[in-house]
Amino acid sequence: MTRIDSHQHFWRYTPQDHPWMSDDMGVLKQDLLPERLRPSLQRHVIQGTILVQARSCPNETRWLLDIAEKTDFVRAVTGWVDLSSQALPKKLEAASHPLLRGFRHQVQDEPSPAQWLADTAINNGLRQLQQQEYVYEILVTHRHLAEAVQFAGRHDNYFLVLDHCGKPDLSRGAAHWKKQIAPLAALKHVSCKISGLLTEPRPPGMSPRDLLPYFDAALDIFGSERLMFGSDWPVCLLAGEDENPWAFIEQATAALSDDEQAAIYGGNAHTVYRLQETSNESASAK
Repeated sequence: MTRIDSHQHFWRYTPQDHPWMSDDMGVLKQDLLPERLRPSLQRHVIQGTILVQARSCPNETRWLLDIAEKTDFVRAVTGWVDLSSQALPKKLEAASHPLLRGFRHQVQDEPSPAQWLADTAINNGLRQLQQQEYVYEILVTHRHLAEAVQFAGRHDNYFLVLDHCGKPDLSRGAAHWKKQIAPLAALKHVSCKISGLLTEPRPPGMSPRDLLPYFDAALDIFGSERLMFGSDWPVCLLAGEDENPWAFIEQATAALSDDEQAAIYGGNAHTVYRLQETSNESASAK
């Protein structure tokens, strides 16, 4: 079974480039690059990753692709592009690269995520992405899942992926989140990344074990064929050394069949991101 981490980041830290990092995120305010991640991948037998943008900047996309070319375990890149640009076709042509398989925008950080998701230019841009078979990753919180459903419903010509389970409100419980997310799960072109749960704000006393019902709910409505494991490294470092996403997913999937585990750990990422077209060596080969 090929194990893929479908969601990780790299960056060279500067305050102006990473304004989303608050004062209590000191562990993230440093350069975090491939050789810092490699030991964790080897320890948990992860053979490849999807490298995802962390800045809304076209220069970062090129930088991530440069890293991917030199890093044996990076199998694909999710970059950034201005979907509203009238020059989008030219921008896509300029960004084209064998390892570029998708795009993302931090919709959650927009002044009005709902307005962004409904914007005509944005929606026209996404249609162009899907025509070229680029995956689009949706990054919203639980506050805008309803608008995300409408957005996803307009764009069913290629794969969409919901990041971080839609960032559920953990204070309201898994049953509430399941009701929120069910309309998205009903759209068969939408997959969900099991990522980011460990760093969402938790009610006092909530442990990683208490997050397992969220995985169970996702499995029930998306099925193992539309779930993907993602560490969200290095953001996952905010949870502390004793709470890591690799241990969480191993616990969550322990009772599943070999086929179900294989799908969540890599099979689905292979399909969505066309990893069979990537020739990078595995991280564990070195």
